[in-house]
Amino acid sequence: MKIGLVQTDIVWCNPTANIARVEELIAASETADLYVLPEMWSTGFVIEAQNVAQAEKQSEALQWMVITAAKRGCAIAGSLVIAEGGKYYNRHYFVTPDGITARYDKRHLFRLGGECKRFTSGDSRIVVDWQGVKFLLQTCYDIRFPLFSRNRLTENGYDYDAIIYVANFPTAREAVWRTLSAARAIENEAFVVAVNRTGSDPYCSYSGGSVLWDSFGESVAQCGEKESIVVAQIDIDELKVRRKRFPTLRDADLFSIE
Repeated sequence: MKIGLVQTDIVWCNPTANIARVEELIAASETADLYVLPEMWSTGFVIEAQNVAQAEKQSEALQWMVITAAKRGCAIAGSLVIAEGGKYYNRHYFVTPDGITARYDKRHLFRLGGECKRFTSGDSRIVVDWQGVKFLLQTCYDIRFPLFSRNRLTENGYDYDAIIYVANFPTAREAVWRTLSAARAIENEAFVVAVNRTGSDPYCSYSGGSVLWDSFGESVAQCGEKESIVVAQIDIDELKVRRKRFPTLRDADLFSIE
């Protein structure tokens, strides 16, 4: 499977401009089976959710994801600010040519930035199967909580093959981003698709660093600091071989969190 890491310089609170830029980047890139966008990719990391949130049916950015996935025959993942039932969610969508395949509401809301005061957290782990690859959906701050993302080995095999982290991780914590995303790959015997933004907003600067890690914590592809898109291939058959040769999850502690 070919995965596109779409690292954008998000225009603050301007979905139309951000949609146009993402569309331009994808159109100019190598074709991929899955494109992964940053957290809150259409607005930037806006805490005052009431200023930008839209209901799912009215979301310009979500409609673009649905239309583009169908037109290009690919999947697109990324999070948006969504209003529902009088509440606001940082909702991570996984869209395929058939429409919205999965929704994941960010569980761990960034307390330091006040996200927990405006948004409602999710309560479920979401794994989606696309073209025979199982993806666990995660968002930014979730990366600090390994128990929630812990892979599971059952009689039916591994719970997932890859974790998708969409993020707005600031420059000040760039080293943390790389360290934790690599660690999540190693400990879970899985690929990690970690897509961050670049540029700046009224509060922070961002240095990108989007990266695709393999299960040994080795970089398959990365974007650097500038706005860019990088397409790389993951080999699930090779992952299965590695898991068979070095099955660390067989010795994992038997605890988990839903």
